[in-house]
Amino acid sequence: MPASSARQPFPSIEPYASGLLAVGDGNRIYWETSGNPGGRAVLVVHGGPGAGGRRGARKTFDPEVFRIVLFDQRGCGESLPHASDPAVDMAHNTTEHLLADMEVLREHLGVEKWVLYGGSWGSTLILAYAQRHPDRVIGIVLIGVFTARQREIDWLYRGMRMLRPVEWERFRLGGSTEYRDGDLVEGYRQLMEHPAPAVREQAAREWCAWEDAVIAHETLGAPGQYSAPADREQLAFVRICSHYFAHAGWLDDGQLLREAHRLAGIPGVLIHGRLDLSAPVRTAWELARAWPEAELRIIEDSGHTGSPAMAESIFDAVARFAD
Repeated sequence: MPASSARQPFPSIEPYASGLLAVGDGNRIYWETSGNPGGRAVLVVHGGPGAGGRRGARKTFDPEVFRIVLFDQRGCGESLPHASDPAVDMAHNTTEHLLADMEVLREHLGVEKWVLYGGSWGSTLILAYAQRHPDRVIGIVLIGVFTARQREIDWLYRGMRMLRPVEWERFRLGGSTEYRDGDLVEGYRQLMEHPAPAVREQAAREWCAWEDAVIAHETLGAPGQYSAPADREQLAFVRICSHYFAHAGWLDDGQLLREAHRLAGIPGVLIHGRLDLSAPVRTAWELARAWPEAELRIIEDSGHTGSPAMAESIFDAVARFAD
């Protein structure tokens, strides 16, 4: 494939197969495959957690080369039951469950090995999966590296007040009264379990307003993207996100960096925006130091939500795994 074609979005395509896969605990995850049924399998792992898989991600991959697999993690997107319903038990939605779901999906589709692609929370899940199942991974492309360490979570929901004090004070006051001077994430998690719909909806709006404040400077990317989805998607996103981050992703602190040696032999590309305040570039740099087979690309004009230069780098990185 010519290098120039890898730098342009591919035409929109529709899946040739899709379904709801039973993964246990009453959960069914949405999955779809598009592109070349006999091509190299690539799994797109979405962020959030709880954001759902964006169908536009199909255009990142050459449909003649790749068998493109998208899925919605438990409780979000088109997966069922949906976490916007307060009756859904969140006890069956953890990192361990998601890792197991990825393996069930791989086996269901008959994939022996695949390329892993994703960003933000998706990079956390990809690293955890690849460290557990390195023999099932051909290569990895990560965008906006995030490893769910406590310091990363604390930075996003407290440390960033140094740069956005007005917006952060609104975020603080919008949370649970009991936790305003403590663990804000836990406070929001509890609000998202409140029996009153109005309380949950207001908490979701305040959380998304803060997330948008953090990316407001990213004029080349997608400012305002967190508040844009419909209420149902917002409720699921904030409920799942606060649930995961209140538990630090159920990962031992620093686990993914300490266990990076398990990625030995797996080529990777880490693409990170210099202007990313949601997930500062230091984490990507630390991962690259611990994983010699990974190439770190810092995009000077990009934040967490991308830029044209980042998009070009992503297409180029994906093309590396086309052969």
